[in-house]
Amino acid sequence: MGDMTNSDFYSKNQRNESSHGGEFGCTMEELRSLMELRGTEAVVKIKETYGDTEAICRRLKTSPVEGLPGTAPDLEKRKQIFGQNFIPPKKPKTFLQLVWEALQDVTLIILEIAAIISLGLSFYHPPGEGNEGCATAQGGAEDEGEAEAGWIEGAAILLSVICVVLVTAFNDWSKEKQFRGLQSRIEQEQKFTVVRAGQVVQIPVAEIVVGDIAQVKYGDLLPADGLFIQGNDLKIDESSLTGESDQVRKSVDKDPMLLSGTHVMEGSGRMLVTAVGVNSQTGIIFTLLGAGGEEEEKKDKKGKMQDGNVDASQSKAKQQDGAAAMEMQPLKSAEGGDADDRKKASMHKKEKSVLQGKLTKLAVQIGKAGLVMSAITVIILVLYFTVDTFVVNKKPWLPECTPVYVQYFVKFFIIGVTVLVVAVPEGLPLAVTISLAYSVKKMMKDNNLVRHLDACETMGNATAICSDKTGTLTTNRMTVVQAYVGDVHYKEIPDPSSINTKTMELLVNAIAINSAYTTKILPPEKEGALPRQVGNKTECGLLGFVLDLKQDYEPVRSQMPEEKLYKVYTFNSVRKSMSTVIKLPDESFRMYSKGASEIVLKKCCKILSGAGEPRVFRPRDRDEMVKKVIEPMACDGLRTICVAYRDFPSSPEPDWDNENDILNDLTCICVVGIEDPVRPEVPEAIRKCQRAGITVRMVTGDNINTARAIAIKCGIIHPGEDFLCLEGKEFNRRIRNEKGEIEQERIDKIWPKLRVLARSSPTDKHTLVKGIIDSTHTEQRQVVAVTGDGTNDGPALKKADVGFAMGIAGTDVAKEASDIILTDDNFSSIVKAVMWGRNVYDSISKFLQFQLTVNVVAVIVAFTGACITQDSPLKAVQMLWVNLIMDTFASLALATEPPTETLLLRKPYGRNKPLISRTMMKNILGHAVYQLALIFTLLFVGEKMFQIDSGRNAPLHSPPSEHYTIIFNTFVMMQLFNEINARKIHGERNVFDGIFRNPIFCTIVLGTFAIQIVIVQFGGKPFSCSPLQLDQWMWCIFIGLGELVWGQVIATIPTSRLKFLKEAGRLTQKEEIPEEELNEDVEEIDHAERELRRGQILWFRGLNRIQTQIEVVNTFKSGASFQGALRRQSSVTSQSQDVANLSSPSRVSLSNALSSPTSLPPAAAGHPRREGVP
Repeated sequence: MGDMTNSDFYSKNQRNESSHGGEFGCTMEELRSLMELRGTEAVVKIKETYGDTEAICRRLKTSPVEGLPGTAPDLEKRKQIFGQNFIPPKKPKTFLQLVWEALQDVTLIILEIAAIISLGLSFYHPPGEGNEGCATAQGGAEDEGEAEAGWIEGAAILLSVICVVLVTAFNDWSKEKQFRGLQSRIEQEQKFTVVRAGQVVQIPVAEIVVGDIAQVKYGDLLPADGLFIQGNDLKIDESSLTGESDQVRKSVDKDPMLLSGTHVMEGSGRMLVTAVGVNSQTGIIFTLLGAGGEEEEKKDKKGKMQDGNVDASQSKAKQQDGAAAMEMQPLKSAEGGDADDRKKASMHKKEKSVLQGKLTKLAVQIGKAGLVMSAITVIILVLYFTVDTFVVNKKPWLPECTPVYVQYFVKFFIIGVTVLVVAVPEGLPLAVTISLAYSVKKMMKDNNLVRHLDACETMGNATAICSDKTGTLTTNRMTVVQAYVGDVHYKEIPDPSSINTKTMELLVNAIAINSAYTTKILPPEKEGALPRQVGNKTECGLLGFVLDLKQDYEPVRSQMPEEKLYKVYTFNSVRKSMSTVIKLPDESFRMYSKGASEIVLKKCCKILSGAGEPRVFRPRDRDEMVKKVIEPMACDGLRTICVAYRDFPSSPEPDWDNENDILNDLTCICVVGIEDPVRPEVPEAIRKCQRAGITVRMVTGDNINTARAIAIKCGIIHPGEDFLCLEGKEFNRRIRNEKGEIEQERIDKIWPKLRVLARSSPTDKHTLVKGIIDSTHTEQRQVVAVTGDGTNDGPALKKADVGFAMGIAGTDVAKEASDIILTDDNFSSIVKAVMWGRNVYDSISKFLQFQLTVNVVAVIVAFTGACITQDSPLKAVQMLWVNLIMDTFASLALATEPPTETLLLRKPYGRNKPLISRTMMKNILGHAVYQLALIFTLLFVGEKMFQIDSGRNAPLHSPPSEHYTIIFNTFVMMQLFNEINARKIHGERNVFDGIFRNPIFCTIVLGTFAIQIVIVQFGGKPFSCSPLQLDQWMWCIFIGLGELVWGQVIATIPTSRLKFLKEAGRLTQKEEIPEEELNEDVEEIDHAERELRRGQILWFRGLNRIQTQIEVVNTFKSGASFQGALRRQSSVTSQSQDVANLSSPSRVSLSNALSSPTSLPPAAAGHPRREGVP
């Protein structure tokens, strides 16, 4: 059992291998089994089989320095033999599947049944039909022709049901398509750096092939498996694969295995790619979980691990929260799944989005009301008929009359269902989807790449934005503008001749060698542009300083190539400095250091004088320097960086791992002030935010004076205001109690006034965000948006309501944890996101205001009409048409209104502001009164006004009357004009404002009008319409136009007077959607949530017991690939316990069932030692 490989997937590839056996010195199988080993085992295996990594490079025909030649035929061949670097996504749902899903709607099913019964009855002519003894509801015998036409109503209902279903399915389908487009766009943007033909190039992740030499650096997410060739201080977070949160240190001789889907937390280096796509470790897990298409069918039949393709790596045990718990979708993961699947797969804690919560609640309330109304309607009709026939007229129930009576009952039932259909606002979910999808598409143009649809709408409620400084508020083009060298403070770049040559040489070496070699300054692309900065921007600033001093860093680097660096301490958020050790020609060592000036100066005990000689640098000299040099620089908004060095003797060789001793006794070479100018559009954007009631806070790693200076330039703080600027240390001191625990009350004292948090660590950022979100200090729960670019921002981005990652400067980890990616890294794009978010909210409200007016009127008309005249003035088919236009088309028309700047002039709505405000309630009821008054007037005295036959009390299958047609037509006209009223929800006067900016709206209104003419004039029997004359049409349109006038009347009534109006559709504080409700609506709400938990349980249990599931056995025949996958499951038992506790009660049953021994074949249950599967 231990040695089986996943042979099915690879049978294709093996065929290739036999033919290309001699091409490369190792087969895919060998490389795959090699990648399954860990640590020392792997080192031993490489030694025994290949010799060393160089030998593997030779076998794969690649050079560790030059990389692949990069010729097309070679790359093609590699793709054929070793596979491509992508994991095939789950197949999208077909259009038919979507149609089938749309048919599952309860009201539609009831309608279909009613229509089918009605059809059946109209074809069934019982013998007693002509019997005069049978009662008719109201007099008037039918003539033959009409009895024949009885089937039309049933058929028409079925037809309109089909329309509704197709429209819904089409909407779902286009939403899915858009989502996939978005997904693939995110994927194409993911690039990785590789060396080809000696050139460092960035290629899309999917293009990486086996044999590529990839450069990995801090913040990368590894796109494929590989072997570590050379590098320095590389530490990897492998928790996404192993569940162990400790960072793993990689080295050629101890643990050279780099796995896809893991994160580089520190250091840099090069790796030789050995496995891609489905053959990489992540790929293998995906294929086990059934993401690879080939498996799907088999599994669906067995029904075992369906839907297991939740991101495997996310099913990591969630015990470790915090910085280590940043999960990732490895590679391109199977995230092509449908929108809801991906919605917030990673977010366990996030509730349903606010809007969805409110809407679900509202829809349920309206649905219940509709159900009650329709039930009452049916009961009244049936009672009236039976009492009238059998009690008042004392008719006996004759057996041959039964079918006739049944037909009446079916007719009553259909009327009841129609009331229900109109009452249920099925356009609501549609409106939300359309509005979100439309916004997301348009936000792409505003440089917002939305990864989770609901983030767009949450942004509209944002009350606080915690922004990074570097790159978001500033341009991220660093330039050195001041320097302190050789005891002189230069306010601009010094003249090279004024600096001592020894000092100059040290300075150039220190900057050129002690920075990532991937950081360069390239000539500008166009004439007159600025030189291009590639890599770390602070380092670019320093290299720029070297060039400004008329020196060159290239010769220094070529003389001391990256391979020769003896030891590198890379920059991380704890050290806040970077150091590189080199071996000098006389065998002694020299270490260059650079970092935040107050940190590096603390470790300096000497400083270079004007003559280039080191002299003693005492603590009091340091304090003076801080006062005279560093603080003035910082107050000008400059970042201060100190460059230093230290020499070590050749013997005894220092203990390089003892960092505290090594990074000490330094000699300061110089301190530079680097300027990062504020982006020109930022102050305006921040002013807009503040006007819109959003507090902007700056959270930065910079020194507090620099941070304050930039905050004033941006307008985050205004001199003379009461605000706080804290450093990370001080912030921590204030929020923790004596035991060092964080207390919410303490945070509540600080955050309302805090505007700048300087020298902050990623944990501080996370603490601040969490503190603001959990705060009950304000009556509204704060909605927080956070921007981040570094790997360490992951936890804060995840915790925030909306996480913005930087598209240019951001690391993969940050992008993965975020909800929206800013493709231009610009703060003003966040303001656009706020505008779009608020617009979504308003669009939904506009639609609701319109929809509910239609509902109220239609339900009351159908209900009272049925009770008074035994027949609804609006027929089933007409109701369905009204429902279709008023739901589907109106949601399109009103949900696609473009946003305007005025949206930014009001405060955020907050989480428990009701969807339907008082003003909207006033509009809904006001218009309903107008419409009802007119319709009832027409219903009861219409025939006198127009001198036509009354349509009331018509017999069962009588032809459509002009009277009822006029009512129907007037009703639709009023809705059309009310749709224009609905464009404004805050009681504005001018409803036509900006109407031509929205072509969709105009098209829909005119289109609906045209179709209405066709229905009335040519609809005939199916639509129960008889053609109208011109003057009757004029009256209908005139009454419709009255809506606009009436709208003005309503706008004049002050809302404040109408205290009795209730708002509706609010989320109360307590019930941010309790668990039980989540389980009821779990279908529609958070499909992803359920999948994820299921995925988690299957992940721990499944991988541990997978050997006992027979269907997988067929997929494995020989080899050891499988063992590796299992060996990774350390301490599975403890983890599976965690899952059982993690899942909410409703899901525990699943985990218990899975863990009960009965579900195992006897063999497995009998073996107690299940940890390291044999």
